Amino acid sequence: MRILLVEDNAKLAETIKIRLEQQGYTVDLVRSAAEADEVAIVEHYDVLILDVMLPDRDGLELCRHLRQQSVTTPILMLTVLSATEDKVAGLDAGADDYLTKPFQVDELMARLRSLLRRSQGTEGAILRSGDLVMDLQEHRVSIGEVQIKLSAKEFALLEYMMRNPRKLLTRAMISESVWDMNYESSSNVIDVYVSTLRRKVDRDPKKPRIETVIGSGYRFLDHPEEKAAPTRGASAT
Repeated sequence: MRILLVEDNAKLAETIKIRLEQQGYTVDLVRSAAEADEVAIVEHYDVLILDVMLPDRDGLELCRHLRQQSVTTPILMLTVLSATEDKVAGLDAGADDYLTKPFQVDELMARLRSLLRRSQGTEGAILRSGDLVMDLQEHRVSIGEVQIKLSAKEFALLEYMMRNPRKLLTRAMISESVWDMNYESSSNVIDVYVSTLRRKVDRDPKKPRIETVIGSGYRFLDHPEEKAAPTRGASAT
């Protein structure tokens, strides 16, 4: 899951970012409305966390502008204003939820999970591929009765693959959805993570879940007992 965090309070922003990344989210942090406006329209995010009090522009105005630009990403507003009319103003501007400062980070996480469930539908909380099960709420992965231990980034990578079965996933697509804006395209970090993830979820070499498409990227086989249709230049390794 990829989140855009728009917060100018450096200490709060870093606290939120660290906690979210510990839970496997990919977080892009910007500190002004101008930066948020620039990336939110052209990049894909699963949720926007938007502070109302920004140094260069009112967050409500930014939220309203994003909706006018057909940005449908769920938006969670953060603000010190707690009056009912302030909350109504935020919701009327196009926000999906409203959290008043100060707040516990655990409550923020719960609000995010709720927004994600609503945007994805109830079926989005559990992902399955044969005996491979990913529980997004409990942050657990298992194959049959065996729990699979994944790092936060491995978890995010597997989730992205399971949400896009049998599609060719290029390194650029993976980096955009799983890594943050500081990812260097010349790095081989994606290949390293895919290799590590493959060792954990591909227990049967005769029934691979992750297929390499040479020179292009990867494909997740949602039914490991059935090979995907042959692709020119494709090789399962």
